[in-house]
Amino acid sequence: MDFGIGFLSNNVMLPIIDFFYGIVPSYGLAIVALTLIIRFALYPLSAGSIRNMRKMRIVQPLMQKRMAEIKERYKDDPQKQQEEMVSVQKEFGNPLAGCLPLLLQMPVLLALFATLRGSPFAGVNYSVNLQIFPSEQIERIQPQAFATAPQNIYIADGERTRVTAILPAGNKLAVGEQTKIQYQTLEGKPFQLLLAEHPENNLLPQWKITKGEERIKIDAEGNIEALEPGDVTIQGTIPGLAADKGFLFIDALGRVGAIDPDGQVHWDIVSMIVFFGISLYVSQLLSGQNSSGGNPQQDTVNKITPVIFSGMFLFFPLPAGVLMYMVIGNIFQTLQTYILSREPLPEELQKIVATQEKEVTAEQKSLPFEPKSSKKKTTG
Repeated sequence: MDFGIGFLSNNVMLPIIDFFYGIVPSYGLAIVALTLIIRFALYPLSAGSIRNMRKMRIVQPLMQKRMAEIKERYKDDPQKQQEEMVSVQKEFGNPLAGCLPLLLQMPVLLALFATLRGSPFAGVNYSVNLQIFPSEQIERIQPQAFATAPQNIYIADGERTRVTAILPAGNKLAVGEQTKIQYQTLEGKPFQLLLAEHPENNLLPQWKITKGEERIKIDAEGNIEALEPGDVTIQGTIPGLAADKGFLFIDALGRVGAIDPDGQVHWDIVSMIVFFGISLYVSQLLSGQNSSGGNPQQDTVNKITPVIFSGMFLFFPLPAGVLMYMVIGNIFQTLQTYILSREPLPEELQKIVATQEKEVTAEQKSLPFEPKSSKKKTTG
């Protein structure tokens, strides 16, 4: 169940990429254009969530005060207490109402994320699960053809097709049996023919045994020989057409990780991770999420949250193209938050803000002078 993510990716995201690549042959610009189009399309939903957060931040102190009064007044009448609390929520609004726009836009954003993690920006992985049996048992097993889920593969600039990995004789083998993993389109055209039509792109599949390495042998062409009984998993990868192509300061859109195993640091990815954290912090400031009401523990959590989220990409690395999308999306979100924070508040919220400001001003005027007046009395 992908909640329509695959449909959105195949029928919305990839056609937009193809369209913009046809105008300006740059996959980096195609990522920028795709991200902005999706963000503008989701602007109304996101705006509703931001406005609700702004409203709840203003009414929350008054709402909490009313709730406390109701609990005290009707502490012996739970039913009446619940009715009054529901009435207060209707008056001020439900704090969870802002979550609905976020939930509605999540499938679209996940589809965008999934699109940028696949071809042409990164290699596409196929997982082939095998079962190897002793020769005397395989005769009792009915052979059945095996095929993985099809995935979009760019075989040339602006040219893509759906490709699946298949085992015509099935994924249940006898010890000593040989077979071959084949790629083909949904129409049955062998992937090797597609490669022959575009030899300049060098999209030769790669193979890696991720489970049961001692039970099987596989060569560069995908030929398999079963060695001993057990379960085996093979990961086949078709390289991304644009994985090694750069954009602006990014060396390769498909590069994964800020630090190579040999210790080489990729500063283009490091800079995007840092910028992601900064943009997240600025967005928090503008949305008021950093307002903790004087709670030092909450202040600390708010400050380290951007560090934790951006630091995650060092331990759970993403392709550079995906990081670029996330940075662009964050900048867009920050600008949207800034614009909406400048909107005039509705009249009823303006009254609440005015009342809160009067209370704060009264406290600031009275509290600082109280110790001084008492001190004068004691010295006099």
